[in-house]
Amino acid sequence: MIKKIETANAPAAIGPYSQAIVTRNMLYASGQIPIDPQTGELVSGDITAQAEQVMKNITAVLEAAGTALDRVIKTTCYLTDMQNFAAFNAVYEKYFQTKPARSCVAVKELPKNALVEVEVQALMP
Repeated sequence: MIKKIETANAPAAIGPYSQAIVTRNMLYASGQIPIDPQTGELVSGDITAQAEQVMKNITAVLEAAGTALDRVIKTTCYLTDMQNFAAFNAVYEKYFQTKPARSCVAVKELPKNALVEVEVQALMP
């Protein structure tokens, strides 16, 4: 069985995809960019402000599915500038204290000109 996860506490999908999918004991979340779910607008500011919003969005999707940050087993992080790596990590480590497996890559561009996008895979309770 596949269950689609949707919450108003995270940005609505801006394309033909779901915020997350749960199957068996796993959640697969689509990448979150720093969109404020209340306004639908990209959060302005530096990598710190944008990373904070991304983490809030991820938290909201996980909570809507009935899981949490401490059950995330893998993340994939996309940065448009590796000069932001240290500042991004400072925000990231506040949220992912369990230190899940991670890939972090530089990309040329992200939707809406975001500076960061993060996707997660998590265990369901």
